[in-house]
Amino acid sequence: MRIATWNVNSVKQRVPRLLPWLDERKPDVVCLQETKLSDEAFLALLSDDLAERGYQVASHGEGQWNGVALLSRVGLDDVVRGLPGGPGFPQQEARAVSAVCGGARVWSVYVPNGREPDSDHYRYKLEWLAALRDAVAPDAASTAVCGDINIAPADADVFDPAAFEGHTHVTGPERAALAALLDLGLRDVVRERWPDETLFSYWDYRAGMFHTNRGMRIDLVLAAPALADRRAAAWVDRAARKGAKPSDHAPVIVDLDEAPDGDIGPMVPPPSARPTRSEGTPRVPR
Repeated sequence: MRIATWNVNSVKQRVPRLLPWLDERKPDVVCLQETKLSDEAFLALLSDDLAERGYQVASHGEGQWNGVALLSRVGLDDVVRGLPGGPGFPQQEARAVSAVCGGARVWSVYVPNGREPDSDHYRYKLEWLAALRDAVAPDAASTAVCGDINIAPADADVFDPAAFEGHTHVTGPERAALAALLDLGLRDVVRERWPDETLFSYWDYRAGMFHTNRGMRIDLVLAAPALADRRAAAWVDRAARKGAKPSDHAPVIVDLDEAPDGDIGPMVPPPSARPTRSEGTPRVPR
């Protein structure tokens, strides 16, 4: 079973990239983030094309902002939209959807950015992560949490740790909140496969950031041992970040049981340049 997660940064803008990518990679379960469409608009745009490819769809959107979706060719049962009892800003936002796919509870999540440390949005981010942990806990032994986590788990997951000092995505409380989620028994599948490799999944749109590999790893697949132990391959599909009108995120792919493309990675194709340290402070992703 191939599981993929991708922050598409507007599914409407990314349709010319998304559909050919589905045909090429043939994932069984796809977790999408930042769809930026209402559920009605999402289905009007994609339901026929996805049905032709054998996908069932569960979307949770609000139009213009946020939005998540699950596409599955291996079943889509017991769909849960949102975080029951979770926080809002001020109302709940469309940032989580889960369902049972191929025997596993799969979550597509778009964690709040946090904006600035100690801001209201930062505190909301930490509350949201605590609510996610509570929601995942009952089924943690058979769960995969996939998506734009908006946290770099370690300094190795940003191109220049010094450049991110004082910014979100790397602060102690954020990493502690992620660690609390992992403490449910979940494992960072891609980092586990490539413990010492440079791995990024997001590159700012500014000229040169992608080509000089100045990125961050904030798109994760966190899986229970029952799933992580089945890993046959785990990699970042960097090819989907190349070319015309890409998202600023690349898909992350995990193959369970068998790997159609072999045990490739960590980023495919690999970057032509090493990560370079920035001059000045980078703009953290929104």
